[in-house]
Amino acid sequence: MGSGTEAHETTGAYVTAGESFTRDMNYLTTRITRDGAQGYPVEAGRYRLVVSRACPWAHRAIIVRRLLGLEQALPMGICGPTHDRRSWTFDLDPGGVDPVLGIARLQDAYFARVPGYERGITVPAIVEVSTGQVVTNDYAQLTLDLDVEWAAHHRAGAPDLYPEHLRGEIDEVALAIFRDVNNGVYRCGFAGSQEAYERAYVRLFDRLDRLTERLRDQRFLVGDTITEADVRLFTTLVRFDAVYHGHFKCNRSKLSEMPVLWAYARDLFQTPGFGDTVDFEHIKAHYYVVQTDLNPTQIVPSGPDLANWLTPHGRESLGGRPFGAGSPPGPPRAAETVPAAHTPAGSVASFGSDAD
Repeated sequence: MGSGTEAHETTGAYVTAGESFTRDMNYLTTRITRDGAQGYPVEAGRYRLVVSRACPWAHRAIIVRRLLGLEQALPMGICGPTHDRRSWTFDLDPGGVDPVLGIARLQDAYFARVPGYERGITVPAIVEVSTGQVVTNDYAQLTLDLDVEWAAHHRAGAPDLYPEHLRGEIDEVALAIFRDVNNGVYRCGFAGSQEAYERAYVRLFDRLDRLTERLRDQRFLVGDTITEADVRLFTTLVRFDAVYHGHFKCNRSKLSEMPVLWAYARDLFQTPGFGDTVDFEHIKAHYYVVQTDLNPTQIVPSGPDLANWLTPHGRESLGGRPFGAGSPPGPPRAAETVPAAHTPAGSVASFGSDAD
């Protein structure tokens, strides 16, 4: 999958009256490779992956890093869920400063690489610790390189998320998902005209219907194991009812009203490395607080009820081996564990406490 097939999340997604939403297609495409051909060799501890749990594009990198067991080789910094119109910030860290990079705003790492950098300050971004410079924010290629180029640092039992014999099919499926679903929800939400919205809406649900048929009799999107394609669809599905259905007007059906996709999403959510990376509070705070074009009051909805993410999905009956010949990752590191109150388990506990 060439990096040109996708674009990245920017901090500035705004409604432009009369126009369709167009995603910024420009990013820093430098790669970190085994041979260091672009000047950046794979090296444990040399880089820092900067993410936000709120962002669906960064969420892909969080999941892939965890599934592959790259926590020690590629340490991670986590930005807060909200930001100003220019830069993600390290609100979660003591003093609001990343403890390794020593910066409060991610834009400082971009400026260190390109003085006066004018494009979106995006996550995920990989920063070289010694120079404080962003190496890449090309998230589409970034996870593929974690799959392939970082193989020497994968954990024992790591799954092959981008198997060579399936790459053509994975690329094809993932590109359709990006165009119509990952980016499609944004094209609905940030449409500047009724016509642009309706075009995006039709494309989104047409693709979801096609994915329903694809997944009706097979457990995963490509082959019988989890691949990059599943990671890329999951990060949109997990946000669908909490954000996209209402906030982005993607309201033909909730995910929980689409039985096949709902069971598929729950199957992945209950798989180690997926659900344990989801922070629903960060997700809602980001969309409803930052995107004032769509939600000028910045009121964050209390729902939806999250408990149903933990209900049985029944997808095991379709066979498949989530991790292939490998094994699931162990528990997340303490410093990277999503607060319980931000998860379905926490919502169940909170509900029980109130009921008492």
